[in-house]
Amino acid sequence: MTQMDPWAPAGDRHWRGSARLAATCALVFCAFSLLVDWDAGSLTLLRALLWLALSAAVLSVLLPPRVTAGPGWLTVRTPWRRHIVRTDALVAIRQYDGVSSHLILRDNRGGRLELDPRVLTANPLIWHELDTGVRRSVELGTLRHGADVLERLGHRIDDETTRAVLRASGLS
Repeated sequence: MTQMDPWAPAGDRHWRGSARLAATCALVFCAFSLLVDWDAGSLTLLRALLWLALSAAVLSVLLPPRVTAGPGWLTVRTPWRRHIVRTDALVAIRQYDGVSSHLILRDNRGGRLELDPRVLTANPLIWHELDTGVRRSVELGTLRHGADVLERLGHRIDDETTRAVLRASGLS
């Protein structure tokens, strides 16, 4: 058994699997597109490059953002940008529900990021880092809007974790 570094950032433990699935889908799309075009007898170098470009676009659309957290910070990396906020200096947290529920966090340095709450539910270490930072923001008085949003989210995460533990132990 290996010891974990207490200062190492917490990362999304499901990201690699999701990224692998996105890459597989893009490769399958590319292979089938090239195969169908070749079978039809219309495959040229230009068309092959077009299929490769479209496959790269499929990968960039399907690739999930990579979420990491550490003491006092949270980062969301997309294929094009990296967004970071100081969780110990948050000024506002908003949650938008609907088809695509997401949290928007803003810090006092102008940092802003969007985050899917399911990432927090699936990764207790990221949730812990965010919750610790939010508590620090409340202590410092910087968090003016949204403490109740994370409190509700925390209750929902705790409820889902409890249900999962009960299911795994056979008590539910």
